[in-house]
Amino acid sequence: MSYQSLKEISSGFFSFLRPNVKNGLAMSLLVGTMLGMNVNSVQAEGILTNKTGAIQPKTSLQNLPNFVSLVKQVKPAVVSITSRVTVDSADQLTMNDQGDGIPFPFPFPFAPQQMPKQTVEARGSGFIISPDGYVVTNNHVVKNAKKITVSLDNGASLPAKIIGRDQKTDLALLKIQYSKPFPFVQLGDSEGIEPGEWVIAVGDPYGLGGTVTAGIVSARGRDIGDGPYDSFIQVDAPINRGNSGGPLISQDGKVIGVNTAILSPSGGSIGIGFAIPSSTVKNVINQLEKNGHVVRGYLGVSAQAVTTSMLKSLKLKAPDEGMQPKGALVSSVAMDSPAEKGGVKVGDVIMAMNEQSIASPRDLAIKVAGISPGNDVTLKVIREGLEKELKVKIANLSDDQKDQKTPKQQARTNLGIALAPLTPDIRQQVGIDETVKGTVITSVKSGSPADQAGLQPGDVIVGVGETTVSSPALAVDAIRKALKVDTTVLLRILRGGQGLFVPVTTDDDNN
Repeated sequence: MSYQSLKEISSGFFSFLRPNVKNGLAMSLLVGTMLGMNVNSVQAEGILTNKTGAIQPKTSLQNLPNFVSLVKQVKPAVVSITSRVTVDSADQLTMNDQGDGIPFPFPFPFAPQQMPKQTVEARGSGFIISPDGYVVTNNHVVKNAKKITVSLDNGASLPAKIIGRDQKTDLALLKIQYSKPFPFVQLGDSEGIEPGEWVIAVGDPYGLGGTVTAGIVSARGRDIGDGPYDSFIQVDAPINRGNSGGPLISQDGKVIGVNTAILSPSGGSIGIGFAIPSSTVKNVINQLEKNGHVVRGYLGVSAQAVTTSMLKSLKLKAPDEGMQPKGALVSSVAMDSPAEKGGVKVGDVIMAMNEQSIASPRDLAIKVAGISPGNDVTLKVIREGLEKELKVKIANLSDDQKDQKTPKQQARTNLGIALAPLTPDIRQQVGIDETVKGTVITSVKSGSPADQAGLQPGDVIVGVGETTVSSPALAVDAIRKALKVDTTVLLRILRGGQGLFVPVTTDDDNN
């Protein structure tokens, strides 16, 4: 019996539901005892407060949902996917005893490169989205597959071909053919779901065949560090190796996510799973069907998060107590990019796009990527304390576009420093051309505000707050003027080709 493995990412606890080839099956039976005559869930209908101000939820009792009818309707559209993959024998020998299929971080001592390649089977899940046989699954389920077989709920096995794959979102679209129309499910609206809603996960864990588990949506917008467009739905419905690519289904029978990853120290479910939201799936799958690949929107800015120490320098309003500032602070603008043509400048804080609020740089990246190239968007930015609206035409993001575009202007942070002019030799050393105006930091005093802020020798200061500087004297003068107004100076620097804003807090000018 074949089943799936997990790919560890980030801290080592996040795991992708990757195909595996290890035989055997370890099963644990969990027995629970329920006390009481009735099992009920509680649904909040309103909130009351007493004289002390404490929250007193007004609730009503509601029976737990029954999933039998829902499962009977959606299960015929869920499929098992078997991929035949050629791997080195060493890859199998280095699998750990949990079946994770993760190579050791060091080579085997007996020259594995000389061992023969073998063809193995790996198992995953998917679901049919049209009567003519389009199947959605994860990219990692079919990546490098020489042959793909899709097994239907009725037992039929059909060959499948790959229509398109997208590695950045880990999605793939397959096509199968049959003598009659396929049962299929529809993609729902993941933007409308809320934490606490009941969902079911359907798939083929450990190669057991069609399996259904239930749980609730635990959270939305999770970033697990896998890619630039992470915005996963977190669920506590048990999902395991083999569920990868299977659907996460809401109570109305619509697919709101594609099960993709779990957080697990052992490789098994601990009730923390992640699904790609259907809003992402719709955009990617539609493009894969039409073009075989995905085209993403390109704005042409680098951005960083706004911190509380930056608020005064950027002339932003402080958020409510205990809340983090929102927005994306533009730290660089690429030459000839849509952002430059639309009037976006370094130091702008992007607060909204097409009237949708921007919470963070990652939020901006996700929203821009979802805009089709050629479409106009309206950006709401805060510049020097004033709100502005800018019209920008989104371009096409190619994989090498960022490498082709050089930053027009960049930034970062420092103080307790010695400065020097940008000579031709220094420009060559720090990797900047003659178009960049600024002053280079030659030394940073240990323990100084600049040191605590993370400034380093070789950083190039190009601005102090809203003031552009082109020499050591101008930089020192701008810093002194800024310190007369506030103890925090917001520097714009260049470091290693990257531009950032860095707030430096000090009791004196330390220069």
